[in-house]
Amino acid sequence: MREADNIRAVEQLGVDWMGFIFWPPSSRYVAVRPAYLPVHAKRVGVFVDQEIEEVRQTARDYSLDIIQLHGHESPHYASELQGEWLTMKAFNIASKNDLMQTVAYEGMVDYFLFDTKAQMAGGNGQKFDWNILSSYHGGTPFLLSGGIGPEDAERIKSFQHPRCMGIDLNSRFEEAPALKNVNKLKQFLYEQNQ
Repeated sequence: MREADNIRAVEQLGVDWMGFIFWPPSSRYVAVRPAYLPVHAKRVGVFVDQEIEEVRQTARDYSLDIIQLHGHESPHYASELQGEWLTMKAFNIASKNDLMQTVAYEGMVDYFLFDTKAQMAGGNGQKFDWNILSSYHGGTPFLLSGGIGPEDAERIKSFQHPRCMGIDLNSRFEEAPALKNVNKLKQFLYEQNQ
């Protein structure tokens, strides 16, 4: 999210969390503080292998609630941020073997995010096989991510896992990088509540 009016409109849909990308190579990078930041939705800052002091300063500047680590950050790095913020570690998944990465982060972060393994960190718009997650038996709750689009409303309703606590609606709901299509989000959320 980056545009003030878009942030306000999406927040009015009742979303729980809203993401802001602080990784400069991303087409969704937040280079300038938006004129409006969410008041009711929790603010999630997404970082990729950045210096920990830069992450801390950005988190303070934007009053972030949650820090999402989407790179190769170590368990120790992640644990250094715990306490002042909720923390989330993203993992790129292509097979059940990829779930082994999570073991070292148990107790070091508050949430995991399972995304599709690809060349670039996030924002690829591609799905992975969600059946792989039946092999996840960790204690950390997770968000499901990776190419979820408006056409997945029914499939999401049928996805069941005791640790799944949310869905990341990202690039497939955009009109342009960092600009959400409010109508697509509204329809998807409506279908989830039916």
